[in-house]
Amino acid sequence: MRRPRRYCPGVNGDICTICCGTEREVTVACPLDCPFLAEARKHDRPLPLDEDQIPHREIRISEEFLAEHESLLAAAGEALLAVALGTPGVSDFDVRDALAGLIRTYQTRESGLYYESVPENALAGQIFRHMQETLAAFRQHETENAGMARTRDTDVLAILVFLQRLELDRNNGRRRGRAFLDFLRGIYPVLPGSPAGGSTLLAG
Repeated sequence: MRRPRRYCPGVNGDICTICCGTEREVTVACPLDCPFLAEARKHDRPLPLDEDQIPHREIRISEEFLAEHESLLAAAGEALLAVALGTPGVSDFDVRDALAGLIRTYQTRESGLYYESVPENALAGQIFRHMQETLAAFRQHETENAGMARTRDTDVLAILVFLQRLELDRNNGRRRGRAFLDFLRGIYPVLPGSPAGGSTLLAG
């Protein structure tokens, strides 16, 4: 019996339904606007995460903290989404590497040192550098408008850890998976002219 086939924008050709299910976001880089991917998202099961596996558990993030730093979280989340969608080939795992490098960088600042832990992964490195520029611009804008920088390094660190926990919670384990980025798309609009060029949460 011939297997039913459907058009797959990820391979720019037809694919059988079984291959669509098994190779989706594994060997096939699926566009986020694919209707079959959108349907599959409804049944996505994030990888189970043991509480002992949650990094930086010593950093407590309350709902009050998130409300107080809402503008910082929005700036970081929007920038993360824009650069990730605007960089071909990026997956949630590249975002994970970038966030880990940013967190290490801000941890060294707390100790009085300044060392950028740029990921060796080239895609993650692009995200890392864009996020550094965004965070610096946010604080510069804050200083120009308020006469002082209200956002501390510890605040930025906590927001980055929060985004890291979100990524861990949403990652579906597929090599080319972008379930976390898809989640961010539902929160932050991708504006025309942004680096994306197209188309609450874990308070530990």
